Amino acid sequence: MGLAGVCLALLACGASELLGPDAPQGIDGLVLIGPQCPVQSERVYCPDLPYQADIDVRTAAGVLVTQVRSGEDGRFRVGLRPGDYVLEPESGKPFPVAQPQDVTVDQGQYVEVVVRYDTGIR
Repeated sequence: MGLAGVCLALLACGASELLGPDAPQGIDGLVLIGPQCPVQSERVYCPDLPYQADIDVRTAAGVLVTQVRSGEDGRFRVGLRPGDYVLEPESGKPFPVAQPQDVTVDQGQYVEVVVRYDTGIR
């Protein structure tokens, strides 16, 4: 495949939306997992914990832009062009599970999102 073919393939994969780590805008994310305790009450504090997870970042049209992995602290950051995106967290079978999330990236800003995984503990 020639250089033109490689460029077309990258554009088809959504690479034109992905920017480097110094991009002026994108997504700042935090991934949490919970509940951690089977029974919670006002006297028993049982916070959700940071979680390492793989998350697909897609355009609103469903084109895969990139996959990010949150760190041990649950955080991730990805530079993107302004536009509408969908975060699709990789879920377990059956748990933990997280739902897709729509995100709009505005020019010159990082949007903060929290991705919440459900442990299934009840």
